[in-house]
Amino acid sequence: MTSTSDDLGAWLAGVRATTDATLAAWSQEAAQRWPGAVGAAIGYALAGEGKRLRPALVHAAFDAAGGQGHPTDFAAVVETVHTYSLVHDDLPCMDDDDLRRGRATVHRAYSVEVAVEAGFRMVALASWGLERGADALTLPRETRTALRAVLFQGAGVAGMIGGQMLDLEAEDRVLTRDELVAVHRAKTGALLTASVVMGGLAAKADARVLEALQAYGGSVGLAFQIVDDILDATATSEALGKTAGKDARQGKSTYAELLGVEGARQEAERLATDAVRVIATVKGSERLVQIAHHIIGRAS
Repeated sequence: MTSTSDDLGAWLAGVRATTDATLAAWSQEAAQRWPGAVGAAIGYALAGEGKRLRPALVHAAFDAAGGQGHPTDFAAVVETVHTYSLVHDDLPCMDDDDLRRGRATVHRAYSVEVAVEAGFRMVALASWGLERGADALTLPRETRTALRAVLFQGAGVAGMIGGQMLDLEAEDRVLTRDELVAVHRAKTGALLTASVVMGGLAAKADARVLEALQAYGGSVGLAFQIVDDILDATATSEALGKTAGKDARQGKSTYAELLGVEGARQEAERLATDAVRVIATVKGSERLVQIAHHIIGRAS
């Protein structure tokens, strides 16, 4: 996929289509590996109509770094890990939600026990897909090692999982701005940053480009979560495809609460500006620039 002009919508639709096709094929693989309800629940989860932002970041970073070939499997890897996190995030012991991506959450469609196992199995599926992607691009051993490290650090206790724990511990507490940033950078920002860096690694980017991608990912990752906070406070469940107003009901601190909706919006715009400034040093980064603007302008 090559960056051209300003047809971001069509480009994102293309990323979504190739990612969805890959995930559909992986769902068949899951059904064979884990027959019965668990495999079916994985397919159900992966078929949900998400924004596919993380796959888009993989593709855009890969293109910006001059990659040869297509990082389709890596795009599906990060979406699979993200989807696993949503399945577990919705569980009764976590956020206890009934609606995700416009339909019943996995534990409502199947059962809590099936949803728990399906989430864990999706991590294994993502690991299998990572090796498949590395084979497709004939990546050397050291690059494969780096890709695994970036993915599972972003998804693990130093990233997404650790952020989820911080988020749960923060319920019914008023967080300081620094504490809120720590929650958001880990829970949401870490996997978004990993998506960008993985695209660069798959393209065999040099250290300077990887550093710029890392900084870009950190800024857009936090901006994305700030916009989520705003939308949770201002949008409807129908528009979001998930339960709106959940943060307030669960007593969570958010940027919308801390800074007010307008103040939060200004902070998201500042972060997007930072992301654009740092990534502009990388030739061919037009798509990443467009995505930064898209993130803060989205309505769902």
